[in-house]
Amino acid sequence: MDGVPEPHTGWTFLTNHARVLAAIADNHNARIRDIAVHCRLTERAVQKIISDLERDGYLSHTREGRTNTYRIDPSKVLRHPAEAGLTVASLLSWLVRDEADRQTATHDRSRPHATA
Repeated sequence: MDGVPEPHTGWTFLTNHARVLAAIADNHNARIRDIAVHCRLTERAVQKIISDLERDGYLSHTREGRTNTYRIDPSKVLRHPAEAGLTVASLLSWLVRDEADRQTATHDRSRPHATA
């Protein structure tokens, strides 16, 4: 079935909330369907995560026709005590790369690596 994420087993470094927030930071007009595919989550999971982020003030949205435009509050402090004092802006500066970096990384992965 197209658009259904492949299951993932094992642990990961980032939470799904961080992945969704980073996807929205990349594209403030992203559709839930596109965020779900990008993050390898279901649309229902993305809707719940967006609801969590909005409820706690990390994210808001405005409806423009059939499109949502999301706004991230970069000054919000991360929730876990181990990240005390770190803001959403500091997290996103680490997670979100600009398009030039993304293109370079994609290009580098597609080239065969030389072996000695």
